[in-house]
Amino acid sequence: MGNSLGNFQEFMDVFEKYPNAAGGFIWDFIDQGLRKVSKNGEEFWAYGGDYGDEPNDSNFCINGIVLPDRKPNPSLYEVKKVYQDIKLYPVNLLEGRLLIHNKFNFISLGDIKFNWDLTANGKIIQDGTMENIEVEPGKQKEIVIPLQKPNMEPNTEYHLKIIASLKNSVKWAEEGHIIAWDQFKVPYESLKESYPLEDLPEIVIDDLKENYELKGKDFKLKIGKRTGVLEDYIYKNVELLNTPLVPNFWRAPTDNDLGKIDFGKSAPSFDLSWKDTSKNRTLEDISFKKVNLNTIKVFVCFKVNNSEEDLTLTYTIHSDGNIIITCSIIPSINMIRFGMQLTIQNDFDQLTWFGRGPHETMLDRKTSGAIGIYSGKVDELIHNYVKPQENGNRTDVRWAVLTNEEDIGLFISDIGGTHLSISAWPYSLEDLESASHTFDLPKRDFNTLNIDYKQQGVGGDIPALAVLHKKYILKGDLEYSYTFRIRGYSKDEGDFNSLFKKVPPLE
Repeated sequence: MGNSLGNFQEFMDVFEKYPNAAGGFIWDFIDQGLRKVSKNGEEFWAYGGDYGDEPNDSNFCINGIVLPDRKPNPSLYEVKKVYQDIKLYPVNLLEGRLLIHNKFNFISLGDIKFNWDLTANGKIIQDGTMENIEVEPGKQKEIVIPLQKPNMEPNTEYHLKIIASLKNSVKWAEEGHIIAWDQFKVPYESLKESYPLEDLPEIVIDDLKENYELKGKDFKLKIGKRTGVLEDYIYKNVELLNTPLVPNFWRAPTDNDLGKIDFGKSAPSFDLSWKDTSKNRTLEDISFKKVNLNTIKVFVCFKVNNSEEDLTLTYTIHSDGNIIITCSIIPSINMIRFGMQLTIQNDFDQLTWFGRGPHETMLDRKTSGAIGIYSGKVDELIHNYVKPQENGNRTDVRWAVLTNEEDIGLFISDIGGTHLSISAWPYSLEDLESASHTFDLPKRDFNTLNIDYKQQGVGGDIPALAVLHKKYILKGDLEYSYTFRIRGYSKDEGDFNSLFKKVPPLE
């Protein structure tokens, strides 16, 4: 139902491992909505109650992996990936050695073409084609891909991707149709690049009544003394914050989150008090320290509900405009989300990221997302579930940038090694949560940007009930901490990967 189909890969792993386990059934294939027109003339998909029908089951008929007009829900891509009948396993990636498993029962792989590529931080640096790889049904065969060790670049990841596609057209698909793919991180030794901190100009801080105001090369920012958050960030005379960057522990509930149907355990999958945790935070302490000529740290402690310890924020600001933010908490109960959120004017509407994609992925539904560089308009990157709910998330993000037509914008990158979850919407979280249909979603003059550590999984074992597997729960009584960098970007600073490689120090 809705944003669902979590832990699907885990079920297939069980089915393939044990001969006495078989499955399964996806309920349903199609969202059973009816096309209707709202009072303002906008088409939408109607469900129970939209025709004055009483009683009704509301949107319980909306539980497919495709929309009513057969356009994909993000879960469809997960089904295709998990169901693929060709599987590759690494043997020795440094030598390009892989094992191909033909999972077809009756078809050999003679009519399949295999393409491969090696990427450096998402950019293809080597590629090739392998044909005439014969593997009989149910059999395995080792292959060698002619990889050449690249010139090592600092702060660079290398991924090998193998794509299996049809050599010839068949009744159900055209030549070149992709039927399987797998991707692996190649364990080349990673290089580190020094950051020329001593070459930076001096950073200036004004300790004002309401805020700390910091100025450096091409930027000015404010951290509020009463709010404890980044309230203002101007880069090259361009205002990059519409509203402050604040902690966020809430998401627009998914159908599974709400636990709508009583299967003996009907209850929301999270504590509703998380909704107002950020809004009700109390500033306990704020201070700053000038670390050196070009670096200042600001330390913030908040008292928040659902935690016996303080929520802490540490800002490390360098004079070149880099802001490194570390956010830490020990929740006393399970969290639904741990992240930060801001809004930015809606002319910053081009999101580019290096992480899983191109479609929406979630913590427990990301097998189908290949690591790469992707880009799109914010309006295109949301997903309009029939009943609006949490959407548009991208997982395992190394960096992301939101830019305008002048290629000026806000650059975000993971610094702590946890990777990020990123999403952007043309409306607010409150808009998304209160909407019952897509026509309820307004077009705002701002975009919302979520910079998350993670949010809990979506579940998928039972419709309309989030039976989350343990590893996809943000458990209480554990410490959670993540560190990311934000800074202004303009095209004269080079490409995004160049900026990503220049990692400023935490100290």
